Amino acid sequence: MKHAWCGYSLSAVPGFRYTVWCIESNCEMPRRAGRMAKPAAGAISLERLELYEKLVATNPNVERKGDTVPYTSLNGHMFSYLSKEGKLALRLPSGEREAFLKKYKAKLCEAYGRVQPEYVEVPDSLLSSTRELKTFFDSSYKYVGSLKPKPTTRRKKD
Repeated sequence: MKHAWCGYSLSAVPGFRYTVWCIESNCEMPRRAGRMAKPAAGAISLERLELYEKLVATNPNVERKGDTVPYTSLNGHMFSYLSKEGKLALRLPSGEREAFLKKYKAKLCEAYGRVQPEYVEVPDSLLSSTRELKTFFDSSYKYVGSLKPKPTTRRKKD
């Protein structure tokens, strides 16, 4: 018996990588095809995650959020995150940002092909020095605390 949705192999369609078979019994024709999820560009190493956790723990007012991309935020403004590649980004005020870039020969953070003008990419050597990095982390927290809080997007319960 031939089914209306069966008859063509969709695995040859460009952009589709696998075939899902028809659910009708005894039918081996593809019903539909889907796109496979792309593998993560890079997984965060456990060592880098532990260093980030250690840095976040230096400020008792800060809670680490996020599973895939760990981050910290205050009043709806993100001020630090650990990218999927394991690079730490800090949001700094302009004066401190310029001094940081010059002192550590760092660069502005780039994510999804765009430069993030307020974020600096923390060099690997500094990431392992929690004591030295804490001053910049606290400065980032203070800077974001001075910004106007973002309105919540959650609906109020009646």
